[in-house]
Amino acid sequence: MAIEIGNIVLKHGLCLAPMAGYSDRAMRLVCNKYGAEYSVTEMVSAKAVVYGDQKTHALARIMPDEGAVSLQIFGSEPEIMAQAAYSLSNPKEGVRPVAIDINMGCPVNKIFSNGEGSALMKDPELIFRITKAVSSAIDIPTTVKIRAGINQSNINAIECALAAEEGGASLICIHGRTREQMYGGLADREIIKNVKSALHIQLIANGDVVDGRSALAMLRDTNADGIAIGRGAVGNPFIFREILSAIEGKEFVEPTLEEKIDTALLQLRTAIEEKGERVAIPEARKQIALYLRSFHGAARIRAEINRALTYSEVEKALKSAIND
Repeated sequence: MAIEIGNIVLKHGLCLAPMAGYSDRAMRLVCNKYGAEYSVTEMVSAKAVVYGDQKTHALARIMPDEGAVSLQIFGSEPEIMAQAAYSLSNPKEGVRPVAIDINMGCPVNKIFSNGEGSALMKDPELIFRITKAVSSAIDIPTTVKIRAGINQSNINAIECALAAEEGGASLICIHGRTREQMYGGLADREIIKNVKSALHIQLIANGDVVDGRSALAMLRDTNADGIAIGRGAVGNPFIFREILSAIEGKEFVEPTLEEKIDTALLQLRTAIEEKGERVAIPEARKQIALYLRSFHGAARIRAEINRALTYSEVEKALKSAIND
């Protein structure tokens, strides 16, 4: 099992899925440290890129210590998408992404109601035109993220995936839920398997991978070339080490309390470097709370972190767990 994205080879196909509000540089860095071979950024607006929004360009910046990273864009106008892809594939700061990923799977109302994200799955011909415009504008691979369909009555992942393939996509990532399901219910592995069978390009499976056992089941049941882990990696970058152990038939060594604390603090320091304490600490609380899942006295520590305003206060709260 291996995935090729341009000149990058992912030996085990272990990927960090794009997640708005989560998969920033800090999360990508710690996931790379524990075995993620490839990450996709939070989605950025193609229009915002074209119109020169500086906050969007900062969100799109990739640094050398993150490993192989693809940059995800969203939008619905082929020309705008192509312009944004060209600009982002030739950054003025940071390093080049290994690919440009097109979001055709985001289910949230704000994106969907604007005809973007998973709403694109209503129109496979538009999927073709967008993918064709982007792939023709850049000299790095174009990848596409889709869902199973809009709802159970409109399961058209195969048609959409084939339209993207025809448009020049070199890889498809499919989340096995419909837009209507959002993140509830179960991801449908049969749909993923059927998409894989229909394609001539590589496929990454996404949905409900939370540990080594579920990762092996996803690969077995779908014949996918790789897997993308999203929510299962939030506050748990160690999941990549666990999955790698499962693939190689080795025993997984659980992270120690100290390793969890050190990793949470590394992620926080990285976020602070990018965003400053004022922004990074409130944003980090939701992830740090998940690092605390198995801690003795976790409720008390969470309360202290929710009051913390500085890195040193968060560090003190986390390290107090060692002495509990």
